[in-house]
Amino acid sequence: MPVDWFGYVYAATVAAGGIMGYAKAASIPSLGAGLAFGALLGYGAHLNSQDPPRPLLQLGTSLFLAGLMGARWNRSGKLMPAGVVCMLSVAALVKTLVQNNRYLLPAPTKGA
Repeated sequence: MPVDWFGYVYAATVAAGGIMGYAKAASIPSLGAGLAFGALLGYGAHLNSQDPPRPLLQLGTSLFLAGLMGARWNRSGKLMPAGVVCMLSVAALVKTLVQNNRYLLPAPTKGA
């Protein structure tokens, strides 16, 4: 299985956004959330790079971030940072679903 470079870049972008939120506004929640979600996404990218890939952690985290940041983007109307993270999250969702769809369903059982 190839390395999930998009997943690693996505994780680094989310973590860097948390660091930037702290640097600009001294926002501790932004720092904590950015680093926590970045770490989860990085571990999810690691799991996606295994053979066989295990995409559920990255899918769940991306879905949560897409919903949360999409709601913030809708409420504020600002593209940065909520709109960018929402779009990246949706892109990660689509990429992971398309690339790993056969690993998401349980294996068929031999029935009686």
